[in-house]
Amino acid sequence: MSSAVVSTAAAERRLFFDDEQADEVCPPLGTELVAEPRPPQRILPKDAGFSTEDKRLAGITPASRLAVRPVPEMVSSGLAAINALTGGLPRGCLTEICGPASSGRTTLLLAALAAATQRGEFCAVVDCNDALDPQSIAAAGVALDRFLWVRCGENSSRENSSPKKGRLADQPLEQLLRATDLLLESGGFGMIVLDLGDLPPQMARRIPLTTWFRFRRAVEHTSTVLLAVERQFIAGSCSSLLIQLKAQEHRIKQPGDSHFPVPAHAQLLTEIEITAEVARSRLEGKPVRSAEITFASKTAWAG
Repeated sequence: MSSAVVSTAAAERRLFFDDEQADEVCPPLGTELVAEPRPPQRILPKDAGFSTEDKRLAGITPASRLAVRPVPEMVSSGLAAINALTGGLPRGCLTEICGPASSGRTTLLLAALAAATQRGEFCAVVDCNDALDPQSIAAAGVALDRFLWVRCGENSSRENSSPKKGRLADQPLEQLLRATDLLLESGGFGMIVLDLGDLPPQMARRIPLTTWFRFRRAVEHTSTVLLAVERQFIAGSCSSLLIQLKAQEHRIKQPGDSHFPVPAHAQLLTEIEITAEVARSRLEGKPVRSAEITFASKTAWAG
């Protein structure tokens, strides 16, 4: 039900102006009203009705006519199971490999480095915790003459003596970010790896999101594969491919007579069954379906 407010003066038929103003507004009866001549109207062109904003919007390409972003080139990861799951590793993109300890992170890392150096590419690993084993690298088939190892420190908990506001206090982590910037700017590397696997997640999250965005912009439109090996995903939407690893089963060889219990320090690890899952993929511009695959990683002494 609508309501209206009526003025008291209007209800009493009173005018809202005095008598002199009434004569100007309402002339006496019998007075001939003469319309004042109007100025001639100018005929405008057909496009004169469009404002400046309309003309500016006319030059914008509709979303339906935008070109589809090309799918990046994929290269082998060195593991047939990962290639079947993701199609390989994308060039010009940031890929995150995540998993807890003994989940197959190092297995995938060494396989990717071996495949890249066997293609004749130069590779670099920025090691935040100085945990990489050169003998394991050589045993995995990595060509050491095309491999650069950047060691950032032995103790990741060491803090800068006078940290500035907004600056990371962890010195090895600062070195990792600076070294990565230099490697991306220099170019010429087929693969650059940020090894954050032994860094606590709460410390890894101190890397600003703007830093990951800078890395993504620096690597795009290049042929470099940028890998981040870590415990948990920390790059957010800046990564194009997220691979989650976890260990399903450990096979252990027990020396001696199996009828008697063997102490833990005498047991020998021979194989790990690993499950790899694509947590997210932005390579095709649409959400990826949940997919995972299981493969085994054998130790060198297992044969």
